[in-house]
Amino acid sequence: MKHNFGLIPRSYDSDSSLPSASTSSAWQRFTHHLTTLNDASPATTSYRLLFLARHGQGIHNVAESYYGEQAWNCYWSALPGTPNGGPTWFDAHLTRIGVAQAQTVHDFWASQMRAEKMPTPQSFYVSPLDRTLETADVTWSGLDLGPDRPYKPVVKELLREGMGIHTCDKRSPRSYIQKHYPAYTIEAGFAEEDPLWLPDLRESRSSHTARLTELLDDIFAHDESMSISMTAHSGTIGAILRAVGHRVFTLQTGAVIPVLVKVERVDGRRPQSKTDKWEGKPECVDDPLEAGKEKGSFEEYMKKIEEEGER
Repeated sequence: MKHNFGLIPRSYDSDSSLPSASTSSAWQRFTHHLTTLNDASPATTSYRLLFLARHGQGIHNVAESYYGEQAWNCYWSALPGTPNGGPTWFDAHLTRIGVAQAQTVHDFWASQMRAEKMPTPQSFYVSPLDRTLETADVTWSGLDLGPDRPYKPVVKELLREGMGIHTCDKRSPRSYIQKHYPAYTIEAGFAEEDPLWLPDLRESRSSHTARLTELLDDIFAHDESMSISMTAHSGTIGAILRAVGHRVFTLQTGAVIPVLVKVERVDGRRPQSKTDKWEGKPECVDDPLEAGKEKGSFEEYMKKIEEEGER
C-alpha cells in the first residue's frame, strides 16, 4: 500500500481497444486488459483478481508478542485470556491499533479510487472471526463503491484462520455475528456453534491448504466476479497463496496483496490431496508462567504498545 498496490506500469496488447488508453491510469488499463482476456477466453477459463487482506492487529497478536512464541503456543494460546479477569483473546478482537490499520486501508482505497480511478472489488468474502469482520467493516463501509458493486460481504466458514487449540481462532456463535454485523450475509449451512475448532489438536499446514483450495473451488464455481475481496488471516492468506502456486509472501497486520489467478474448469472431481494429521500442543521448554514478566504486566505492555502505535 505504498504505491498503487504494487501494479507495475506497462503497456498491454489490449491498449489498442481502449479509446482513452493514453490518458487512462495504470489500473484502468490493467482492468481493461483483464476484461479483454475474459471476453476472449472459453467458458472454462477465467482470470480473477483477488485482494487478500489481513485483519488489523488483534489482542492475540499483542499477547503472542508479550509471552513469546514458545510460551504462547505451548500454554497461553489455549486459554481464553489472561487470568484474574484481565484482557481476553477468545475470538480475538481488534486493538485500537488494529482499527487504525483498517482505517488506513480504507483511506488508501479512497485515494486509489480518486487518483487512479481504480475499480473496487465486485464481491466480498470475510472470515467469521471477529477481527476480520470488524476489519472488513472499517475498510469498506462509507466508500462509494458504485451501484453495480454494493458492499454485501458474505461470511465464509472455510476462510477462517488455522483451527484448533488457540482460542483466538475459535469463532463466536452465529447469533453473535448476526447481532453485531447485521449487514453481513452468512453462508447457507453455517452452524450456531463452531463445529470445526478442537481444543486439543491444531490444524496441519497441509490440511489448511486443502481447506482453502476447497474454498477457492467453491467461490470460483459460484461467483463470476472478476475482482474479489477476501478479508482473512496471515495463515489463511499463506494457504491461499500455496493453493494457487504463488510465491511465499508474508503480510503484516492490516496489509493487502492483490493476486492475479487464471482459473481453468475441468471435468471430474479434484484429486484428493494428501494431508498431514492435526497436531497436539508442543511441550513447554521453559515455565510459561514466567513468560513476559520482564515486560511488566500484560495490561501495562498492551497500553505501551497502543501508545507507541498511536504516536
